[in-house]
Formats: sequence, C-alpha cells, structure tokens
Amino acid sequence: MQIHQYENNGLKIILDVPSGSVHVADDLFYEAVGLLNDNDDRAAVREQLAAAHDAAEVDEMLAEIDELRASGTLFSPDEYQPHIEAFSHHKTVVKALCLHIAHDCNLACRYCFAEEGEYHGRRALMSYETGRKALDFLVRESGSRVNLEVDFFGGEPLMNWQVVKDLVAYGRSLEKEHNKNFRFTLTTNGVLLNDEVMAFCNREMDNVVLSIDGRREVHDRMRPFRSGQGSYDLILPKFLEFARQRRELGLKYYVRGTFTHFNLDFANDVLHLADLGFDQISVEPVVAPKEEPYAIKPEDIPVILEQYDILAREMIRREKANKGFNFFHFMIDLTGGPCVYKRLTGCGSGTEYLAVTPWGDLYPCHQFVGQEGFLLGNVDDGVVRQDTVQTFKGCNVYAKEECRQCFARFYCSGGCAANSYNFTGRIDDTYEIGCILQKKRVECAIMLKAALAD
Repeated sequence: MQIHQYENNGLKIILDVPSGSVHVADDLFYEAVGLLNDNDDRAAVREQLAAAHDAAEVDEMLAEIDELRASGTLFSPDEYQPHIEAFSHHKTVVKALCLHIAHDCNLACRYCFAEEGEYHGRRALMSYETGRKALDFLVRESGSRVNLEVDFFGGEPLMNWQVVKDLVAYGRSLEKEHNKNFRFTLTTNGVLLNDEVMAFCNREMDNVVLSIDGRREVHDRMRPFRSGQGSYDLILPKFLEFARQRRELGLKYYVRGTFTHFNLDFANDVLHLADLGFDQISVEPVVAPKEEPYAIKPEDIPVILEQYDILAREMIRREKANKGFNFFHFMIDLTGGPCVYKRLTGCGSGTEYLAVTPWGDLYPCHQFVGQEGFLLGNVDDGVVRQDTVQTFKGCNVYAKEECRQCFARFYCSGGCAANSYNFTGRIDDTYEIGCILQKKRVECAIMLKAALAD
C-alpha cells in the first residue's frame, strides 16, 4: 500500500506511505487520488472526474497531483524494499539494557506479565557485582556509540534501591574514560517512593516512568497489594509531587497505565490523569492470554477504536484552550521521525537492546525473560546465541506478510516481537488485535497534527 486515505473528525486525509507526506484534501482532490491509486490510466481518470466536476477544476487538480508526484510527496516509490537485505545485515552494537534489578514486587498486579516479579522463575534481587558486570558488558559491546541507555526495571526497582544508586555511581565512573554518557531510567509503582528517591532521580535519571492506571476504581482493581487493598491513594500524592518536580526542572517523566476489558472507556482514565495535572501520559492496551477475563477481546475492538477518536477530539479541544497534554500513542514526528533502520526494524530487541536478569542472564527484552529458548548468554560470557540474534535482525516490515502492504508499517516498524511470539509462536508474525489498534492510533495521531496545524 503506497497511499492511505481516510476521514476523521471531518478531515479528509491522504498519507503517502513511503515518503510519510500527509495531505489534507478537499473532496475533489480526495476523489482524484483515490481513483489514481486504483487506476494508473490518467486519461480515463480525467474523463471519469470531468463527468461529475468542472473540467477546468479537474485539470487544475490533476496538474497539482502531477507536481506532488514529481516532488516525491505523492505516489512516491518505496525506496526501502530493494535494500532490505542490506538493512538486515546492518552492523549493530548494544546500546541499551533493561536491568531487572529486582525480581520481586510489593504489589500483585493482576495483569503482570512478570508474575509479581518472578518472571517464570524465582524471586531475586540483582547484586551490585552482577550489575557492574552488566554495565561493563554494555560499554564493551557499544562500540563507538556515546549515548547508552539503562532502565532500572522489575518487579519493583525500589526494593533494591541501594544497588540502583551504587550502579548509577559506577556508570558515572566509566563515562569519561570510555567516552560514554549513561542515560538512566527508573520504572516504579510508587509504593516506596520518597523524598530521597525523588531527589536522587532528579539528579541522575534521564527519565522516570510512574505506573498508574487511571481512575481509582480502575487502578485499584488491577494494581492491589497482595492483601487486596488498593494502592491508588498511597501512590497518587507522591506521583503528583514527583511529576511537578520533574516538570519544573525540565526533566522527563511519564505516567504509564494499562487498560483492560474491564475499562474499555479508557479515554476517561487518560483524561482523569490529565485533569490531575499529569501532562505526559501513556495508557496501553493489556496484552494477555485470551482466556484471562481482563484480556482484550475481538468484540471489544469497535469500542476501543471509538475511545481513541473521543480522546483525539478532546485533546484538540484542550490544546486549543492551552490545556494540552502528550498522549504517547498519538506522538508522531511527521518531519523527521526515526532513522530508516528503526522504521524498518523497530525497537532493536535482541540486537541493540537486551534485558539482564538478577543473576546476569541476557534475553532479547524484558518480555522474553524466563523463556529459556530465548536465553542469549550472560554478562560474563556475553551473547553466545548469535543465531538468535540473527533471527531478530531478520525481523523487519518486509519479513512479515501482514506488514508489507500496511500503511502504518513505518510508524510501528512491524510491532512487538514478544507479542507476536506469545500469540502466534513466531517473532516474525503479527499480533492481530495489536495491529488494528496501532493503525487506529496512527490515524488519530496524523489527524491531530493536521487539525492543530491550522
């Protein structure tokens, strides 16, 4: 698919897929592009249009389309596909680690893929020695790349807070000698968050991710303590204060939630978080086995798609009232965007991005941890399963049948390999529900840009 046309919020939008160019069209332009997309006989298309429209206007419109075609912003060729083999063998270096600093958690979130921090294994905390080896591995395998990313993840990282602090200090000690810059990130449920943690993160963490699902009843249903008691009232004041500090200091943060079958009206949760004062928000659909009662079901999809439309329209209204906020699924860069390699291959799991268990095993990403078939190596020996790495390198938008003709392929880059594996048994396939939702989010994101460009 080279051209994608759709209508949203009263706008007729045309996306030239290979170039990423977006055109907001009037009725005649929209109709003309649609006909030309289906029929390359320009004379026949002109005749068909002239039968229903003023001939002079049709000729003017076709001339404009010809100019756009010549400029490479409409009906542009796919210049990437002929070179995909070269991209598949693109030399990569490790640039990011997800450090599972704690395979333990003080909450019992019902949808947790990490099994309350156990990851199909045992509860454990990462030692300083193992973490140090992981950072040494990252420096060693990062080649000449300067900026390196380390996410302290869990379970709940604050259950191993001293080791987090010690590893940050160790990382800083490596920077000058090796010409590296560590960007640290912390993901937390907020239970153990306090003034000391906030102050340290404000000094050292490039980003913090704060886990909250939205309205109190929604959050407490899915993110309780093991006793069954909800966690919303405990974490909310701390998250509000932390977000305020990060915002005033010009530092990055975002609140990250999950919606399930139980709160299909999730736009209300996003807006609830915005009304509380959070201006960087991500609320993701749960990915769960279909037998789970909270899993997204095929019959839920129309409701979810409508929720994205509701949310997009409300975001336009708030932005025009100077009360805007960022919703991460609607953030698209239409001018530059990610590099070509990222557009074709995605997040880099299994190649540029690896997860490290508390005992030092290496996996393609946090969602593969505990699945022994994806064990790549360890921090002592490095990556020893190069065959698995090559398999991940081969995952791109042209290797997946469903992606090749999808208009959203250069925005989602083929989707999540872990979701594909969990639902199809293959990392080079696609998760159908995820694809449908992703395409809708892309359409809404483009519409938002168009609507706010006026």
